[in-house]
Amino acid sequence: MGLPPVEKVVVVVVDGLGHAQLEAHRGHARTLAKRLDHDPAIGAGFPTTTVAALATLTTGEPAGRHGLVGYRVYDPDHDRVVNQLSGWDGLDPATWQRMPTLFERAASEGVRSVAITHPRYRDSAFTHAVLRGAEFLGAGDSGERLALLRGVLADPGPALVYYYVPDLDMAGHAKGVASSEWVSALEALDAELALVAGALGPRHGMAVTADHGMVDVPLHAQRIASADLLEGVRHVAGEPRCLQLHLERGVDPAGVASAWRASEGKRAWVGTRDEALASGWFGAVDPEVLPRIGEVFVAARGDHAYYADADDRARGMVGQHGSLTPGETVVPFLRFGAFA
Repeated sequence: MGLPPVEKVVVVVVDGLGHAQLEAHRGHARTLAKRLDHDPAIGAGFPTTTVAALATLTTGEPAGRHGLVGYRVYDPDHDRVVNQLSGWDGLDPATWQRMPTLFERAASEGVRSVAITHPRYRDSAFTHAVLRGAEFLGAGDSGERLALLRGVLADPGPALVYYYVPDLDMAGHAKGVASSEWVSALEALDAELALVAGALGPRHGMAVTADHGMVDVPLHAQRIASADLLEGVRHVAGEPRCLQLHLERGVDPAGVASAWRASEGKRAWVGTRDEALASGWFGAVDPEVLPRIGEVFVAARGDHAYYADADDRARGMVGQHGSLTPGETVVPFLRFGAFA
């Protein structure tokens, strides 16, 4: 990416900060806006969900290799769907997420790695899957994050720092990216990152990026799947913006996809697993990962979202992500300090 060598690297991951949303609200983020016109946006990868994107960020591999192929993923050994943020019972993070992390690779070269993130994530299986190799430093708010970072920057020697900010994503899910709450969270983020940039030394570089963007889903755009569309479907995985359907044995994926296309073709990209793989959605796919990937995909266009159950708690979320729209797939990559 043309970055110069530095002694310490700070990678700020702002959960939910899409490039389009930042551009639309640049007047509320003066620190970040200064770099918007200089630094090109990048792709977040697919699916545009936190588990897949953070695993890609911390391993450098696509979902088809690291194996975290969605928010809810099919576990073929136990014929079940597991929540990749909280439902890891019976799964080993060291093997389910199959690739070495950049933190492990840094350690092998004598570089200290640190992950500054919320204390509640300390013992989660997802943390052990994607942050392994990094020293975990728990910080509950912006003040604690900044204090811990200053300590790491003051220590001698090289370091790779993962600096995770969840607040914007939480505001987006609860109220939407068009809300005053989201804008307030963006303003607070910008103020925090101005202080972070000010703490950098002459040999420190900082990159600000995100795991995905976000789309507001109004009530009228929520689509409840009919019984006909779920005929032959054994498990529904993925997320409302991108369903991954796993079928009963012997059911033809092309037939299921055809039924969904006839119903939802203007509202979603619908395809089979073979079509998704041929289009490169998951990058290179290892044989062990292949069964985890849905046999039929329903990836929402526009502001739609799909639910197999009318009582799905996810219907309470305004801001959502997971699909292929630019609002979800394009994220900033802003350079500060010695990188600028």
